[in-house]
Amino acid sequence: MGEAQIVIVGGGIGGLAAGLALARSGRAVRVLERAGDFTEVGAGLQLAPNATRLLDGLGVLDAVLEAGVAPARLVIADAHTGEGLVFSDLGDRFRRTYRTPYVVLHRHDLLQILLSACLEAGVVLETDREVTGTAETADGVDVILADGSHLPARMVVGADGLRSVLRAGIHDDQPCTTGYVAYRGALPIESVQRPHDLDTVISWIGPGMHLVQYPVRRGELYNQVAVFKSPRYAAGEADWGTPEELREIFGKACPPVRLALDSLTLNFRWPIFDRDPVETMTQGRVALLGDAAHPMVQFLAQGACQAIEDAVTLTEQLDRHDRGADGSIERALAAYESIRAPRVARVQRSARTWGEMWHVDGVGVTLRNELFRRIEPDDYSYADWLWGWRTPGS
Repeated sequence: MGEAQIVIVGGGIGGLAAGLALARSGRAVRVLERAGDFTEVGAGLQLAPNATRLLDGLGVLDAVLEAGVAPARLVIADAHTGEGLVFSDLGDRFRRTYRTPYVVLHRHDLLQILLSACLEAGVVLETDREVTGTAETADGVDVILADGSHLPARMVVGADGLRSVLRAGIHDDQPCTTGYVAYRGALPIESVQRPHDLDTVISWIGPGMHLVQYPVRRGELYNQVAVFKSPRYAAGEADWGTPEELREIFGKACPPVRLALDSLTLNFRWPIFDRDPVETMTQGRVALLGDAAHPMVQFLAQGACQAIEDAVTLTEQLDRHDRGADGSIERALAAYESIRAPRVARVQRSARTWGEMWHVDGVGVTLRNELFRRIEPDDYSYADWLWGWRTPGS
């Protein structure tokens, strides 16, 4: 492929979305994945219209819909009393407003859809390729591999996740430990024992904890994620976020929430991290994307969505500024950064704020619940800035 190629470091959802978008725009792309396989950790994810609209443009939305579930509603309920607070209708009016649906699916299924599309588009996909850094050259970038070899590229995309190697060449910050931890579980849909509709994404929220439940894999599996803020972490203890803490904190919840605990995988915990927003997502001919650029807490369910926005925006700005005799990757990356940095900073901060609202205690619960009760099922104004966002090229 020579030096005309774009090299993407990291073969997760963001890296493959970027590979697909760039290849569909006529560029030579190579994706390097450190692991031995292209895989995703975790189970379910949520794709709001700001992401499904872009997946439609990439030609994979039909496959996503076939593999996932388009839920009928989003529900927020009080985890202690069981009262439903918000019932957002995701039906006809929602689709007329945002053009594409809200979809929930298994992370592995989305990765496989993007992987297949990348192969069809001619993306070169390599595993067991550990990148340790980059070095600028006269006409591009050298990608430095752990085996000592160098791979020439016209530009490099760092999509290598929370602990990004390429980010370390731009920023000297570290991931922020939030003190929250997640336990996950997915069970066959016929095993689910709960009184709520199975075409619903429901978030049970309470002081320092929440539980999210929704179907995935064409409705065959039921995904559940329990999250809580660890008192042991707050006390400075090394052993924190334990199953014992989970049972104690969720033991105060209503019966449908407590019932979910038996189906969680308790032998592995997922500490939740993010990073503070940054204004710089590029350096030279290296651009950061997804969690490498803006890891965020999961409370807005926007991690994958923002990585997909990154991928499409980067491609659009390369199309705008890097075509023709006077093309400039540097101008393209500057435009990408100017569009994406303010957007993802707002999402990162809003995810933190949303988490604070979900997890309040005391009188804050009363005030929050009263506010939430006032949201009409077809009122999407509170999320329009998020779900209605469009890339400048669309």
